[in-house]
Amino acid sequence: MKVNILRKKRWVFAAALVVLLLASSLLIQLLQPVRNPPVTHPMQAPPEVTAVLRRACYDCHSNETRLNWLDKMAPASLLVAKDVNTARSRFNFSTWDTLSLADQQGKMWEMVNMVLNGKMPLPTYTALHPEARLTEQDIAILKKYAQDISPATLHDTTIIQQAAKELNQYRSHATPVAGKIVAANGVPFFADFQNWQVISTTNRFDNNRSIRVVYGNETAVKAIRANKINPFPEGSTIVKAVWNIVEEGNGDIIPGSFANVQIMTKDDKRFPETNGWGYAKFNGTELKPYGKTAAFAISCHNCHKAAEENGYVFNIPLPNRELK
Repeated sequence: MKVNILRKKRWVFAAALVVLLLASSLLIQLLQPVRNPPVTHPMQAPPEVTAVLRRACYDCHSNETRLNWLDKMAPASLLVAKDVNTARSRFNFSTWDTLSLADQQGKMWEMVNMVLNGKMPLPTYTALHPEARLTEQDIAILKKYAQDISPATLHDTTIIQQAAKELNQYRSHATPVAGKIVAANGVPFFADFQNWQVISTTNRFDNNRSIRVVYGNETAVKAIRANKINPFPEGSTIVKAVWNIVEEGNGDIIPGSFANVQIMTKDDKRFPETNGWGYAKFNGTELKPYGKTAAFAISCHNCHKAAEENGYVFNIPLPNRELK
């Protein structure tokens, strides 16, 4: 008798558990984790550009996310919501025109750079949405647009005058001397970087109007020479100094005004969220730190993910190349 009662209680408990699980599953399906806020400041671009972006990017990077039936089913819907919210936080085409022109140029360069390196659209996304795969023609359209929004200015008198002013300040020792200048995330300006080894020079395909010289400290140079860069050792520091160029109609290019200094320094304990790299950018001869909060480094690292195979560092010498 007691055995039967015990069996009955177990059956009732099991049935109640099944009902509870079914009810929970149904309730989860009713949740709508992805919501589409109003489109307030959409991207203004040529139709061929927006057509490519809508097909390949808008489902994650806009407030016009379209979900298929599978995307709406839990638990997949929860994973989709996480990806969409992360993507919107990086850049959102529905609020694109709230960005300054300089930020738009930078975001477009980051975007095309990720495409060229096969990082975007995500392979997991294109596996389920094959229509989002980009053709060579699609990529060419995006590259051309990135270049079009960064037009060249021949014999830029503003840059010429600023360069002359900076040179006069240097000759008269009137250039401000940097003290302890630190970015919002704690990365300092390395005042002696010009004494370091030059690693390489570089440019950007969309903004070929700057001279960029890349320096490395002793730790970074040893790692590059030994081809032990993935990961770079603790203490590695890389600095990129950027000067605006003056481009003449005959093709001559000369250095112009100073633009900025960009820094990467390796400290796994301080910067775990960016794979151990701390980023900083100091603008102009006043070396004004870029970024109001430490969160600016996330956007820096998002771009550098394209160079993951090189320890997240662009423009380093090929393996076995000798550094003087």
